[in-house]
Amino acid sequence: MRVDWRTSASLTGTVLKGLAAPLAVSAVVALLYAESPVPFLAPAAGTLVVGVALERLPRDDLYPREAFLMVSATWLAVALVGTVPFLLVGTGVFASPLDALFESMSGITTTGATVIGDFDAHPQGLLFWRQLLQWLGGLGILVLAVGLLSQLSVGGARLMETETRTEDVTKLAPRIGETARILGSLYVGLTVLLTVLLLALHYAGFAPNMGPFNAVSHALTTVATAGFSPEAESLGAFEPVVQYLVVLFMFLGATNFVLLYALTQGRAGPLRRSEEFRVYLGLVAATTAVAAVVLALDGTFPTVESTFRHALFQVVSILTTTGYASADFNVWSPALKHLLFLAMFVGGMAGSTTCSIKTVRWLVVLKSFRRELFVELHPEAVRPVRLGDEVVDESTVRDIHGYVLLGIVVFTLLTVLVVVDASRAGTGIGEFEAMGAAASTFLNIGPAFGDAGPYGSYAGFPAITKGSMVVLMWVGRIEIIPVLVLLTPDFWRS
Repeated sequence: MRVDWRTSASLTGTVLKGLAAPLAVSAVVALLYAESPVPFLAPAAGTLVVGVALERLPRDDLYPREAFLMVSATWLAVALVGTVPFLLVGTGVFASPLDALFESMSGITTTGATVIGDFDAHPQGLLFWRQLLQWLGGLGILVLAVGLLSQLSVGGARLMETETRTEDVTKLAPRIGETARILGSLYVGLTVLLTVLLLALHYAGFAPNMGPFNAVSHALTTVATAGFSPEAESLGAFEPVVQYLVVLFMFLGATNFVLLYALTQGRAGPLRRSEEFRVYLGLVAATTAVAAVVLALDGTFPTVESTFRHALFQVVSILTTTGYASADFNVWSPALKHLLFLAMFVGGMAGSTTCSIKTVRWLVVLKSFRRELFVELHPEAVRPVRLGDEVVDESTVRDIHGYVLLGIVVFTLLTVLVVVDASRAGTGIGEFEAMGAAASTFLNIGPAFGDAGPYGSYAGFPAITKGSMVVLMWVGRIEIIPVLVLLTPDFWRS
């Protein structure tokens, strides 16, 4: 059968219809700060009308082809709708449609790369919309789509598998709708908990700058491992106690939500047995130790505590693809900047809000490589790749190798494009800065090095480079394959 695009478009319309609610919330925030709500109410009305119109298209069951098309189209459509408030406000860099689209795509893909230089030039309602976009991109869009689709009796489970790339998530409950509610409740619960804790620190006098707006804004983008902040200095604008708290929730946001749910049910066994979690925790600890030692030898910070805190914060922020900053790591030594660059390629656990390649894929790659060395010495041996007690199917091993290789190829091509386009435009971007910006946008990290550093922005990059980054943020967030599948002729014919 040919792909049933009407089914995909109809289901995308269902998701777009739901976007009216977060846009209305941003309009309320604008009113609270005596700002015009029109930049949010107008797109809310528009996406509601378009969503309802698309939803009325005839539809059938959601088969794999329709799921791929729907996932790709939904992320792109939400990014386009998210662009409208930036354009309607039109202040600062958002007078440029490309910059508005860049910021919106960076938000919904939880990348955290920004083109904003002067945060004071933009209204609070718009800054809140940035934060809300990232919260939706973290898990909100997934839960909204699966929850609505399950009620419509279509293939919600297929969509969940396409989006999360982990089958375990479908085992939380017999019905996918219930699974969506479990994940949604956990996601909302973590966000509310962090908000309450940040407000408690504020009203207890431990975090004077962490008022209600900042508390809600940072809770939204911490749990989403996203990284947008309404403060120009990111988390460097707040006290150490805030930074330690945010580290904990960045770590939780990048942990498999299935394991987190088991913890809420009083079952710590799945977490202890998870080989991926042990490797994830070990990587955080080992990388933090190396970073702290190098910072101490460089004498970057005056005390042992501040040295450890900034090492821990920046390692967790980059490794989980959140992209917050507690200090300007752009001025750190080349050794530390290269360490953070390598951390960009790790990511957190599968089934979490994080991006990048993810720990489990690297674990399978290393285990399969070790298996190949063993087989070279023992040609008659049969040695499967295992994760814990489970044997990894050979087709899955091949898929993971293909994905990692494809990711490295795309990153390399984007790096070349950034260097060539920078040379053409005369912007003077060096090779390491180009590599950092390419990895940061494609792997959905956010800040990089040079002008794109934690206290800088991507506004100065040439238009061709920014346009390419917009596309690859989208491709990277939905893990390459759903978009590339659409480009094959076989996808569109019988």
